[in-house]
Amino acid sequence: MSDTIKFSKAELERYSRHLIIPEFNIEGQRKLKSAKVLVVGAGGLGSPLLLYLAAAGVGTLGIVDFDVVDDSNLQRQVLYGTESVGLAKVEAARQRLLSLNPHIQINVHNTQLTSNNALDIIQNYDLVADGTDNFPTRYLVNDACVILGIPNVYASIYRFDGQVSVFNYKYEDGTFGPNYRDLFPTPPPPGLVPSCAEGGVLGVLPGIVGSLQASEVIKVLTGIGEPLVGRLFLFDALSFGTRTLKIRKNPDLKPITELIDYKEFCGLNLSEQKARVVVPEVDVEELVRLQNLKLDYQLIDVREPYEQEIANLGGLLIPKNTVEQHLDKIDRNKQVIIHCRSGKRSADIVELLRDKYNYDNVYNLKGGILEYAKKIDTTLALY
Repeated sequence: MSDTIKFSKAELERYSRHLIIPEFNIEGQRKLKSAKVLVVGAGGLGSPLLLYLAAAGVGTLGIVDFDVVDDSNLQRQVLYGTESVGLAKVEAARQRLLSLNPHIQINVHNTQLTSNNALDIIQNYDLVADGTDNFPTRYLVNDACVILGIPNVYASIYRFDGQVSVFNYKYEDGTFGPNYRDLFPTPPPPGLVPSCAEGGVLGVLPGIVGSLQASEVIKVLTGIGEPLVGRLFLFDALSFGTRTLKIRKNPDLKPITELIDYKEFCGLNLSEQKARVVVPEVDVEELVRLQNLKLDYQLIDVREPYEQEIANLGGLLIPKNTVEQHLDKIDRNKQVIIHCRSGKRSADIVELLRDKYNYDNVYNLKGGILEYAKKIDTTLALY
């Protein structure tokens, strides 16, 4: 590393605990200061990741996110405070990170990462840290990094479990380690793996996993230790169990030379189109009309029992995975409205009942209980 990277007295004092580590010293700190890291996703994983990379002195941090801070984020997204609610995440993150370390540069990209902009954004960075929570973006980030020859430090979380790995690492001989497609050549079927918004996540888990991800970023940038190249680290917070699986390059994979439509690749376009065409819906205003007129209809809740304790519309509780065992409870002689939290699970059940069991009187509540809480009853919890 060139000694043209200089530090002020304030920086030397700030990073002194790094500088006195023999294996790290000022050379490692120079590598951090000269590095440009793009963090995709400023949510649960992005929060500890960005905080620790900023504190460590990574010279340029880029942040890609197009969301705003919501109350429900604060249970795990420790980058933000109550005062940040309603602000764009990238702007709230920039303010917090510069208050933590004014000696670094923050680039914000308040946009959704797509096949149209990914290469233009990522090519300006030395490394990408993927903190996203959906399969289309994971494959997009992976493929863009492969095309550009940039390492991708990956992590994911769900409920009590986390994963970390280092993909597309460039060895000294110019060859590359495994990438995300070597581990997962194809995505799971749509809806098989719920998002954190649907399945939940233990608040402390992204702090643990995001910190491990930050550690891998620092190792890759500075060259210390042995990064998780060709290995997938698994963490179970409930048992405090860990496993490390080996990943090998798949010789049958076709070379990645261009970006594609990742929603289509993950089956989401077809799934969304099918939902729009097949599943009949009623909106929350129509439900209120039925309630006010005291018309004869049936309301069924396909969430889990613990969800009813958070917010309840008074429907008959039949959890999604038990519906086929309780068909006798679903009336065939009146309008039946089925709801869940957001409308996704209930749409699946409406489709099931219509296609497999010939119910022609079932309808999905559009937007679910979240839409009802926003438009009709603001006292209900937006969980």
